[in-house]
Amino acid sequence: MQRTTSRLAVAILVAAGTTVLAAARDRTAIPSHPDDRTIVHVLNRLGFGAAPGDIARVRAMGLEKYIDRQLHPESIADAAMTARLSGFETLGKSTEELARDYFLPAIEARRRAQQAAGDATMKPGGTPEPARAANRTPEQMEAMQAERRVLAELASQKILRAAYSDRQLEQVMADFWFNHFNVFAGKGQTRVYLTEYERDTIRPRVLGKFRDLLGATAKSPAMLFYLDNWQSAAPEGGSFARQNRPRRGLNENYARELMELHTLGVEGGYTQKDVQEVARCFTGWTIAAPRAGGGYRFEPRMHDDGGKIVLGHRIAAGGGEKDGQQVLDILASHPSTARFVATKLARRFVADDPPPALVERAAKRFGETGGDIREVVRTIVTSAEFFAPAAYRAKVKTPFEFVASAIRATGAESGDGLPLVQALRDLGMPVYQCQPPIGYADRADAWVNTGALLARMNFSVALASGRLRAGRQGPPTVVTNLEAAERAVVDGALAGDLSASTRATVAKAGDPAQKVALILGSPEFQKR
Repeated sequence: MQRTTSRLAVAILVAAGTTVLAAARDRTAIPSHPDDRTIVHVLNRLGFGAAPGDIARVRAMGLEKYIDRQLHPESIADAAMTARLSGFETLGKSTEELARDYFLPAIEARRRAQQAAGDATMKPGGTPEPARAANRTPEQMEAMQAERRVLAELASQKILRAAYSDRQLEQVMADFWFNHFNVFAGKGQTRVYLTEYERDTIRPRVLGKFRDLLGATAKSPAMLFYLDNWQSAAPEGGSFARQNRPRRGLNENYARELMELHTLGVEGGYTQKDVQEVARCFTGWTIAAPRAGGGYRFEPRMHDDGGKIVLGHRIAAGGGEKDGQQVLDILASHPSTARFVATKLARRFVADDPPPALVERAAKRFGETGGDIREVVRTIVTSAEFFAPAAYRAKVKTPFEFVASAIRATGAESGDGLPLVQALRDLGMPVYQCQPPIGYADRADAWVNTGALLARMNFSVALASGRLRAGRQGPPTVVTNLEAAERAVVDGALAGDLSASTRATVAKAGDPAQKVALILGSPEFQKR
């Protein structure tokens, strides 16, 4: 009897071990011997497409190792990218330095120029018109050009990183999360905080814990200013009202977007009463000296310190700043947030309408790991759905993805990136200029129309012919070897997968520049 029991126990252990091994194998669908199309698919989804030589490098490394390294960008040196951005003097400056040395001098320059013009022309409502360039001194012009340099360098580094960085997934995730937590550079002081917002708030957390990223954006002066929470205060009558300054009262903008766009989603189960209660929790989350580039601070005199109820959770009176932190904890751990974030990530990496089973697994992984973004992304990009034939070229590139992939595919050189920033403006996706908080669309129907496709072809022609530049005097973005670029795009970026009609059209081209332009403008290159 004992011997029989022992044999049965061994059999159970062996069977269990076999099941564990099978489950371990099923956790990833990464092909062990991928063809070129599969490698290009990964390069298109985890990055901005294949650069010359990428297929061979990934094959030599192994697809699984490549994916794992991209999920750990700190393991990739990326020294060439650091060197490329070394001349951008504003990227490393603090917000206080940017305000002091760039934005405040420009404001003063405009004021003095307007004063010199005599304030003769007024807009409706009594607002002075900007002074004409003829009324500005060389010093004033220089100050205003310096202010523009801040946003120009920030926009340039974003597209240059996408086009040239070896940390491709990090760039994808930086773009994804900025769009998710969108702020608009054109709204007042938001532009002063934009460099810090992307550099210090978004980028360090793109593959970390969602709660950390959510908390960092909630305290960011860029977000506080953009969604007006820095002025949100308890009703009149508190101690803050005794100060001789205007009061705006409760502002619900951030509370609404926090739940609708950042966490739960529009169908996440919250009510208008929840919006009001969340807004009360975040009163007093403000900015110290915004004109001078001051940082976040909590102002108790602006805070509504009464009790609140958020999504059924009671928040006791007297919590002060902790009220907002409790709200962030509630939202970050809510099942609707897991599902909403998982859906958006699956839409970015797999399809406009991602498979529900994949979304559920990704949402489950979000919950299991406490919102570990790296592990949620890993679940998605190693899944059978990710590698399924239906996912191949299922996504239409946004203008940002299109421009970055064109530079990578052709091996083009863009020194300061400004021609690419201008191109994105022409293509309808200016960097940091999306006004609504929802960010730029992540579905094909927003980017596929006759005018948009014509604009992409014009970009392709300008790039291939050496006419892509910012302004008449700016340095062009150059494809140095058109014959090599044609081979690189066809055999590399497209893995040789061109339709017969596209090949016939390209064959009729009169010169190499036309061939490259037609390939970049082809239906195949518009997809990833």
